[in-house]
Amino acid sequence: MKRPSILAIDQGTTSSKALLVGPDGSVSARGSHGLPIETPRPGWFEQDAEQLWQATMAAVDKCLATSEDAEIAGVAISNQRESVVAWRRSSGEPLTPVLGWQDARTAAACQGLADAADDVRARTGLRLDPMFSAPKIRWLIDSLGGPLADICVGTIDAYLIARLTGACLTDAGNASRTLLFGLRELDWSDALLDVFGVPRSVLPDVRPSDAGYGEVRVGLPVPAGVPVVAALGDSHAALYGHGITTPGAGKVTYGTGSSIMAPLVTLGDMPDAVSTTLAWLTDQPCYAREGNILATGAGIEALATLLGLPDAAALAALARPVDGSCLSYVPAFSGLGAPYWDRDAVGVLVGLGRSTTAAEVAWAGLDAVAQQVCDVIDAMHDAGDRLDVINADGGASTNAELMQLQADLSGLPVRVADIPEASALGVARLAWAALGSSDEWAAADREHVKQYQPEQTDEWRAAQRDRWHDAVSRSRGPRDKENCR
Repeated sequence: MKRPSILAIDQGTTSSKALLVGPDGSVSARGSHGLPIETPRPGWFEQDAEQLWQATMAAVDKCLATSEDAEIAGVAISNQRESVVAWRRSSGEPLTPVLGWQDARTAAACQGLADAADDVRARTGLRLDPMFSAPKIRWLIDSLGGPLADICVGTIDAYLIARLTGACLTDAGNASRTLLFGLRELDWSDALLDVFGVPRSVLPDVRPSDAGYGEVRVGLPVPAGVPVVAALGDSHAALYGHGITTPGAGKVTYGTGSSIMAPLVTLGDMPDAVSTTLAWLTDQPCYAREGNILATGAGIEALATLLGLPDAAALAALARPVDGSCLSYVPAFSGLGAPYWDRDAVGVLVGLGRSTTAAEVAWAGLDAVAQQVCDVIDAMHDAGDRLDVINADGGASTNAELMQLQADLSGLPVRVADIPEASALGVARLAWAALGSSDEWAAADREHVKQYQPEQTDEWRAAQRDRWHDAVSRSRGPRDKENCR
């Protein structure tokens, strides 16, 4: 008997994943395929767009090969946000590399638009920063240097939809991460298009997150004619997957970078240190506050390489706390994101001594992840968005020592779902809701979580936070930064 399933595609920074998810949230099959990142110049982060597509199809193929009895009711897409690529509308052929969300090549262009920064934030809820898509979109348009009649430029959801269905469409939540989308009008903003010099004609049309994005074309691992039901940015999908719709709870997605997100009651003010975003658009918009960290998992991977370890898992196994240690690690490879938004910050390892051990350095890598999350949570509290609990997902959420450290440093309980792939599950949940099966999912909502309670004193927490803030100040301090990179 065929099992109805949503094929949830989760296209991330370092890999593409695919899951088959039932109406009750159960996962019957998985597939994944790795994806490299290229850094041709300091601060540049690129990926091969065709390789990204092939990795995604390879993940789908692996997933479907292990579950021949699945009946695919629809496809749902979650994706790395802010990354952009240009392709031909007529064929889906990529014309440029993917410029990654970490890419900082447009920092000078953003500085040149500084007079528009306040207006941009008031309209979009976002800072004028090279992490967001609009300056990268302009850079790609300039790099093409020719007629734009058959060109579409967009985020990864739109690129995957184009390759799957031939339609040039994008999810409203992904669009809200581009600096070109007005949060109040819920569409591309003519005023913002003028600021960045982006013609509306090159952008995909904006759709609600659950509005449908066409049917799968022939010749792909996914059966032809299957509808693409829903699309969400990965962090938005994780929030939906946790079922967080009211203030007080927030989620942290631990990936290459990290996103801390919590829903809002109303749109309200647009603070500077953290972003305001559109989490999803269904029958009503759901807005959220968010802080984006540029390097968490990437920071751990870099330390693993430095110590000659094979991967982040080996570093995590090595990591050990040392009483009285003053070692701090700030992985500011392309500057710092929220809440500092300092693209001139540089990576530092502070407090090295002759007796420093590899295990202590490895622990500093875990500490850097948790400390950066605490920085964003503090900024959210300062903006009036207080969190009472952290819901964790992503690969690093399976690390018990990191999750306990996160609880201790934040002073908040941390709840970790039994399945870390919250982005894929979240967009599958939205797809099932669009298909009318939300009641079944709600009835079987996931209760199996690991909980971590703070175990350290306020005095310990204050001392650790002071140590970290000292390291951040050194990362941001005066130096000849060009010669340090």
